[in-house]
Amino acid sequence: MGLRRDSLKACPREKKSMTLQKLFDLDSPRNGASKLARSRNGSPRKECQDSENEEIFSLIPHCSVIYTFNNPQESPSQQDLKRLKLIQLLSIIKCSKTAFSREVLSSIWSMFSANLFRPLPPSKTSLICILPDDDELVATPSAAWSHLQIVFDILHRLLMKTDPKELREYIDHSFLVNLLSLFQSEDPKERESLKNVYHQIYSKFTFYRSFMRKAMNDVFLHYIFEADQHHCGIGDLLEIWGSIINGFTVPLKQEHKLFLTRVLIPLHKPKGMQAYHRQLAYCVSQFVHKDAALGGTVVRGILRYWPVTNCQKEVLLIGELEDVVENIDPEHYRTIALPLCTQITKCLNSWNSQVAERGLYVWNNEQFVKMASQAMEDVLPVVVRGMEKNLKYHWSNSVKQLTQNVKEMLQGLEPSLYIRCLSRLELEESAAQHREMTRKEMWERVEMAAATRNQCVHQLRCICVSS
Repeated sequence: MGLRRDSLKACPREKKSMTLQKLFDLDSPRNGASKLARSRNGSPRKECQDSENEEIFSLIPHCSVIYTFNNPQESPSQQDLKRLKLIQLLSIIKCSKTAFSREVLSSIWSMFSANLFRPLPPSKTSLICILPDDDELVATPSAAWSHLQIVFDILHRLLMKTDPKELREYIDHSFLVNLLSLFQSEDPKERESLKNVYHQIYSKFTFYRSFMRKAMNDVFLHYIFEADQHHCGIGDLLEIWGSIINGFTVPLKQEHKLFLTRVLIPLHKPKGMQAYHRQLAYCVSQFVHKDAALGGTVVRGILRYWPVTNCQKEVLLIGELEDVVENIDPEHYRTIALPLCTQITKCLNSWNSQVAERGLYVWNNEQFVKMASQAMEDVLPVVVRGMEKNLKYHWSNSVKQLTQNVKEMLQGLEPSLYIRCLSRLELEESAAQHREMTRKEMWERVEMAAATRNQCVHQLRCICVSS
């Protein structure tokens, strides 16, 4: 009996100690961490991710079907179905909180290539490359934009939420070049989406920045130096470059200065410059803001590509030069004063009243007058000759009135020099008149001698015939 009582007493004691040990184990941090890890890596989340992947794989075939929207055999209901599937795919990508696998990304990128990289239709009109800010008036929206817009949204969302290293396999050099080729699209909405995507890639994929700059430069150079080239996306590419230039550090690298002299300045040459001049002028002004010494290079470059018969371009370039002068290094005033004022004088003598008035309004700019005053001895004779020519011969009364106002301003600024310039101009005009009179008298003597000789020859022929 005693042995049985001892065994009965031992059993409850053992049960009690095991229960406490189990409680300690349950409350320990290690056990909690292991439970949390099991909950994180548990099957429900993995099942959810697998279901997402399966849904994406089921949507991709519908999203990859291409419709031309001009084939009567294409069903509108199928086109609507594709748009619905694209919206579903965009919703999944927006709501997904996990990274996508390589298989999913590969299938999505195949869908991008099928939808985006297609041959563009030939340009219907060349006015879209010439007229500024009229894209909405001239270009007709693409029929496929209802699909392309969602495709661009999907691409934009993936770029935002995915690590660039994971996308490096899919966004390569050929993908970037194909994106650039789409900037020739006449649809302004598509170019706007392209601009946002390309700029986002430039911001996140730092290892591609050098290649992307070079690829854009190739597009610019091909547009500048290939005859009869039309490109609708030059302004959009220049907008991207404007933000890139804004992020350049000072002092500027030689590579960036070469881009200014070899690409941006020659972009003033093409006849369609009006379409992208606003973006081009912004890029140039950013360079001058960061390095004022480049102002002289910019002024001389623009003067080198000055138009001969395009009055609209002349008005735009006069305004750009005026902005450059306001930010130029004063040490370069003297070197650019004479060539710049000579060109402005040619403009104020233009028979086009808009060009003449714009050239005269430049003299209301205090910074421009300050620049000209650094070389007034050389500049004023040229300006005085041009203004006197306007006052005598120009057909527009408003141009004559503006010329008179500028003349009074310069007379008040340099009265003695202005009087000397006027007297010198009068002497030159009198000398020119004397040369003209001498030339006419010489030609009259030549004509008289020729007439006398012809008369003598005629008399000799008459005598010979009569005899």
